[in-house]
Amino acid sequence: MNLKLLTAALCLSAVGVAAGSASAATLGDTKARGTVRCGVNTGLPGFGYQNDQGQWAGLDVDYCKAIAAAVFNDASKVVYSPLSAVQRFPALQNSEVDVLARNTTWTMSRDTALGLAFVGVNFYDGQGFMVKKALGVNSALQLSGATVCVQSGTTTELNLADYFAANNMQYNPVVIEAQSDVNSAYDSGRCDVLTTDQSGLYASRLELGTPDDHIVLPEIISKEPLGPAVRQGDDQWFNVVKWTHFALLNAEELGVTQANVEEMKASTNPEIRRLLGVEGTFGADAGMSSDFVVNVVKAVGNYGEIFERNVGTGSQLKIARGQNALWSKGGLQYAPPIR
Repeated sequence: MNLKLLTAALCLSAVGVAAGSASAATLGDTKARGTVRCGVNTGLPGFGYQNDQGQWAGLDVDYCKAIAAAVFNDASKVVYSPLSAVQRFPALQNSEVDVLARNTTWTMSRDTALGLAFVGVNFYDGQGFMVKKALGVNSALQLSGATVCVQSGTTTELNLADYFAANNMQYNPVVIEAQSDVNSAYDSGRCDVLTTDQSGLYASRLELGTPDDHIVLPEIISKEPLGPAVRQGDDQWFNVVKWTHFALLNAEELGVTQANVEEMKASTNPEIRRLLGVEGTFGADAGMSSDFVVNVVKAVGNYGEIFERNVGTGSQLKIARGQNALWSKGGLQYAPPIR
């Protein structure tokens, strides 16, 4: 009996080792392929969308470019896969994409039951509501009995149910898979209310027929920490994506920008010298070049530049930094040091 148990245990161990080996090859596969396969939104202004020239743009898209710059020193080496909310997790789980950078909320069940690994938070958000000004509503607590358009397969759908139940209110959901179709349904009058992450509401309002006829209500009903995710079981690839994210934050904190990154290599500040690979082998230890941060910042700028360009005051969305400011400026964005 003991021998049988030992044999079974060894077999299970062998299967585990084989599975671990098979799942731990993302960086090597990516380098061999010559591109990073990045799952992005099907079309969300400011985060992931195709502009008038047919080029992919947005905060999440810049993260895809940053990863490509870190791995290849070439931000163009990305294959974008536009994914709906329902498609996004199977695409990552089935290795159709290497990283999911698609305004996705980090939750416990996604970390555990779905086997994902979130590398950090690139946008702190929260769910809100948008209504037509003509409705005469100035608070979400006045929405009992309303018809609400919401995207399926999202935390948004679950939060909506929780909020109305907690406040003893009734609502009629209109549940649709694609966010563009959700927006169209709201714009055409199929529902009284549109709900999604507040950043998404500002983006969606830009696409409505008469944007000025709509207001975003003040209530934030959830925590929505959005960030890139990879598959569990591949620590090397997890580290590459994670430290690309942290590099963007550290660069902003240390004043390293797209315009000055080359001259900053001459800095005498030890933190900047380590960040830019002048001292140490930190990038090489993670499977990248020692100057990977230089390549990343040259390609897309630091986190603050990415934020400002895509969703900040320099963009159409004009979202204030708020919680997304650096920790040293009253926000939540904080990165461990490179040392």
